[in-house]
Amino acid sequence: MKLTEIREKQIVQKLFLCFMMYAVLGWCYEVVLETFIYRWGFSNRGVLFGPYCPVYGVGALTFLACFGRLMKKKDVKWLNIIKPVIIFIGCMAVATLIELIASYLLEFFTGAWPWQTYERYKYNFQARIALSTSLRFGLGGTIFMYLVQPFFDWVLSKPSRKAINIIAVTVLIIVAADCIYTFILK
Repeated sequence: MKLTEIREKQIVQKLFLCFMMYAVLGWCYEVVLETFIYRWGFSNRGVLFGPYCPVYGVGALTFLACFGRLMKKKDVKWLNIIKPVIIFIGCMAVATLIELIASYLLEFFTGAWPWQTYERYKYNFQARIALSTSLRFGLGGTIFMYLVQPFFDWVLSKPSRKAINIIAVTVLIIVAADCIYTFILK
């Protein structure tokens, strides 16, 4: 295998692991909101059996794709001043679009989407997206880009290539089994 092929494989594995870490963090965020903030009690906030919400992984990777280069630019002084605002507004818009698309996809495949409670918000669209959640997405995306992703990059730089392979394959098998159980067997 060529060196570039090895590096590409490592990048894909690390992106997959980041996807899963954000899916788990998203699930935790949703459960904390439901259980402690809204006090509705515990419920599995994901569409799969396991403790993850894939839409958060999609959002995180989309943020990286859209704003990763911008985050790496350090040499333009005036850009560093407005960069957090650009990241906030961009993450807010991207996450809101993802949530809207996800609501249509989930409705098509399952007949509903988990956040149909958005109708209680004053500013909402078809109970699929709402201004207050979009603002939270912007804040969360900014925290993600400045704090969480650099930490995950550091964590994923520690294991050996072989360990990353084993972890990625194990997680993939678990998620594949969950998808088979949720969408085919259940």
